[in-house]
Amino acid sequence: MGVLHMAIPTVSRHAGLKSVARRLPRVATQHLTQPAPGFVERLQVHQQINPAPAPRGTLLPPTKSLEAKLERTPEQEAAQEAVAKLVRQCMAGDSQAWQQLVASQHRRIYAICYRFTGSGSDAEDLTQEVFLKLYKNLSSFDTQKGSFQTWITTLARNLLVDHFRRTRLERASDSLDATFEGDEDGPTMGDRLADPRPSQEHHVAGLELKVRVQNALKQLSPELREAVILRDLEDMDYKEISQVLRIPEGTVKSRISRGRGELARLLQRIEGQVV
Repeated sequence: MGVLHMAIPTVSRHAGLKSVARRLPRVATQHLTQPAPGFVERLQVHQQINPAPAPRGTLLPPTKSLEAKLERTPEQEAAQEAVAKLVRQCMAGDSQAWQQLVASQHRRIYAICYRFTGSGSDAEDLTQEVFLKLYKNLSSFDTQKGSFQTWITTLARNLLVDHFRRTRLERASDSLDATFEGDEDGPTMGDRLADPRPSQEHHVAGLELKVRVQNALKQLSPELREAVILRDLEDMDYKEISQVLRIPEGTVKSRISRGRGELARLLQRIEGQVV
């Protein structure tokens, strides 16, 4: 019996919930969520005005627009409560609530998996694994103690770590971003970083930037890469990342700083090789 057809103890009496888990929608990768505001601009400015190897932490300097997010807005609180209500309804066996919960989180979880793996097919498989794990463990989530979004991101991150371990040898001989070699699964992270201006000159510059960024990102260690992705692409705050990675906030900040600095140096090295 395959995992998709296993009786799930949490709410196994509700067949409608399991059917939703089996029919997770396919997400069009060209419509993935964009990086956090300011990421592209800082990257492009750095490449234009800083030809020397950059010291640690200078690629993506913090800005007020990114760092002033520790306090949740009323809208964020309302969204949090809406998700908590859906979770409570799911625990009570409401299959429609489960369907709404999957729909509300699916695009974001798929985007995280896609950015970590660089493969549309792997991201689809991992996204389904995340929701099956969520389905089995939903009753363990305490709606009074934490953010559901942080909790499900932790589930996704743990599965991604397992995926990295399983594919360690494969990744040693084959790039993480086989998709970026022309696979039709979807665009690269660089596609989402491209300069939107329409001129041919900017289009060419955007393509070059895409290649450099991806070549640099795939060389970061998993611990630095996940920290940069969660902060600068998923726009999570330090506290949330600390909860997801289960490390102190100081360690989170250190990894982000090291990841940004290493990314800057790698980009400079790659750019020097091109020139």
